[in-house]
Amino acid sequence: MKPAHTDVTAPPDQHLPGDCTAVSSILSRIGDKWSVLVIMLLANGPRRFNEIKRMVGGISQRMLTLTLRGLERDGLVTRTVFPTIPPRVDYELTELGRSLRGPVENLGSWAFDNLPQIQTAREKFDSTRE
Repeated sequence: MKPAHTDVTAPPDQHLPGDCTAVSSILSRIGDKWSVLVIMLLANGPRRFNEIKRMVGGISQRMLTLTLRGLERDGLVTRTVFPTIPPRVDYELTELGRSLRGPVENLGSWAFDNLPQIQTAREKFDSTRE
């Protein structure tokens, strides 16, 4: 007996294994809880480091630095240093970063809309594990 329907993945000319790795690294960045919060804060305009830190409750200075650096590396955020004393540094979304605002807002809306169902499912799951 010979297997019949074996073409279940994309043809080799349309899908490269390296693509999955690249997309995975991008989704890791924008799926990170701190990155999402920072992107949403910067959607309203440029902000200073300490302003972002105050607005994102619970984030350490190191984690915020790493998050902003990663977003900057990926081309989602720009960092502008103003030559004042002390130096002033502003972070702002790039055009690419601003294009992420809609999908992030949609994901947040989905989470709020489905929160009661998710909480119910969690409670049901947890009650069967006790």
